[in-house]
Amino acid sequence: MMNVTPGSKVVLIGTGAVGSSYAYALMNQGICDELVLVDLNQEKARGDVMDLDHGIVYAPSSIQIRFGSYQDCHDAALVVICAGAAQKPGETRLDLVTKNVKIFDSIVTSVMDSGFNGIFLVATNPVDILTYATRKFSGLPKERVIGSGTILDSARFRYLLGEEFETAPTSVHGYIIGEHGDSQLPVWSSANISGTPIAPKLTEERKEEISTQVREAAYKIIESKGATFYGIAMGLAKITRAILKNENVVLPVGAMLNGEFGHEDVYIGVPAVINRTGVKKIVELSLDEKEQGQFAQSVKTLKDIQAALWKK
Repeated sequence: MMNVTPGSKVVLIGTGAVGSSYAYALMNQGICDELVLVDLNQEKARGDVMDLDHGIVYAPSSIQIRFGSYQDCHDAALVVICAGAAQKPGETRLDLVTKNVKIFDSIVTSVMDSGFNGIFLVATNPVDILTYATRKFSGLPKERVIGSGTILDSARFRYLLGEEFETAPTSVHGYIIGEHGDSQLPVWSSANISGTPIAPKLTEERKEEISTQVREAAYKIIESKGATFYGIAMGLAKITRAILKNENVVLPVGAMLNGEFGHEDVYIGVPAVINRTGVKKIVELSLDEKEQGQFAQSVKTLKDIQAALWKK
């Protein structure tokens, strides 16, 4: 099927709030059989390992969790990066970019030096730019470097629409696409509940309110508790399951466009079929004229940052 490292060993780099919540989700859902935690703050990571180990007896399946180093990536199926400088109140995701690209150069080089031949999953913000950086620094094929993209934004969108129509969010189908950030857009033209279009049931004003709620959710949570981590951890666990269990499910992740939606050379949140090879293919939604314009603007936002970071 492929030359990707087999098995279900996951190496997590960065055990801050997002990383440790993701590790907890993996253990709770029995997604992998081996999990290695790597962090600059070794004491914190060792503490996390002990704490998680004491929960294994109540986990749905056996899992080996241990503390490790970049060398442990050599036979990992998946390396998940949650490390980096955190977003501060009042700081946009894009303010973080220069700081985190430098950190990623060092991380990705260290991972590749171990002989790693698996799949990268990136969650650190600004995630689209850092996924692009990971691809650049690793030299891996584009389908094997995946960002968390708009997996969380789409979950927020579905949750709010579920509340609006008193329907389980799992039965609401809709995507937020574009940058995981302020230029993201909801694809109202294809949002539906069991095939019934949602857009005609809402006023333009209500649609705008919901879009704003989705876009500003992270800022509100950061204001209240300093960081967002449970939602993204569940999203990362969902992507991890799709990869390791070869599920072929469609998820809104950060994938590299190569002509899809009329754009290329940019990692951006779009629906994609995910399986054991990584991104199997991108699902091209039919966008109306307004959505096409918004998406193009989102691509431009990211490409402008890429151009500033990687001057030709």
